[in-house]
Amino acid sequence: MRSAACVLVSLLSLALGAQASHAADSAAHYHLVKEVPLAGDEFWDYLSFDSAAGRLFVSHGTKVQVVDGKAVSLIGEVPDTPGVHGVAVAADLGRGYVSAGRAGSVVVFDLKTLQRITDIKTTGDNPDTIIYDPATQRVFTFNGRSNNITAVDAVKNVVVGTIALNGRPEFAAADGAGHIYLNLEDKNSLAQIDSRGLKVEQVWPITGCDGPSGLAMDKAHRRVFSVCSNKVMAVTDADSGRTVTTLPISSRVDAAVFDPGKQLAFASGGDGTLTVVRERSPDKFEVVQSVSTKAGARTMALDEHSHRVFLVTAQLAPPPAPTADQPRPRPTIVAGSFEVLVLEP
Repeated sequence: MRSAACVLVSLLSLALGAQASHAADSAAHYHLVKEVPLAGDEFWDYLSFDSAAGRLFVSHGTKVQVVDGKAVSLIGEVPDTPGVHGVAVAADLGRGYVSAGRAGSVVVFDLKTLQRITDIKTTGDNPDTIIYDPATQRVFTFNGRSNNITAVDAVKNVVVGTIALNGRPEFAAADGAGHIYLNLEDKNSLAQIDSRGLKVEQVWPITGCDGPSGLAMDKAHRRVFSVCSNKVMAVTDADSGRTVTTLPISSRVDAAVFDPGKQLAFASGGDGTLTVVRERSPDKFEVVQSVSTKAGARTMALDEHSHRVFLVTAQLAPPPAPTADQPRPRPTIVAGSFEVLVLEP
């Protein structure tokens, strides 16, 4: 029979555990705190955050707008980046790398001055996602129309190789130990890339996922988060390829980020919802919040120091009437409506 002291200790432990769990969940609850207009009425794509400098990079039409992450104010831009998709930050080299999709090139700029350094022609069509791998000091572009990857030596700013893929590349992340993880959107698969040997090592099916786009990684616990068009977030073991679990998220998702300090994964949906997932352990995850944002806010970036989440969106006007040249015209952006959304815990 257990003593009264043992029972008391057990009850106290349970109470403290529940209190800690409640505090952790409270810290996970985000809300919209700022809406900051940015000039320009062009469409947008990925966001990137330079944690060392506290700067947000916004891909916007034919330029990259640079925003102070604390004041959330425009401080400069990198112009002439036609069809811009994303920005990779090589903080150790003091350089940024822009994927200019329509130009089929990478624009290299100085992170401090924002001045252009050089342009590098890619080995594939429509360089889209772009990341920097600190383990190899290489920049990788994922070329959407040619199903391949261009590898660039970021020290010398020269192309060092091309990796063929058996599917259409979407978002990617480097683990810092010589591997890159990449969603293959049309194959519902996750590829593991050797960033030193420049080859595909593994391709794993993502169980329960249709059309994976955004991707983030918990490097410490070796977990990869893929957000999928069928409104699920799939969590994959980065070493075995095992699908750990799937969780419900919102629709029209296009980005994922992971906050290692808070052990939270985020999925941004164009339906105006940000889904927040807590990692209780490497094998236990749960949705802890669905935050209302704004329609179209489907791409995002995270400041790991302040734990702020940044999104962008704009109001859309109905598309013009179809023509022979444009049988499926896109909607237009309402003038002056483009803005940055800031969410905080």
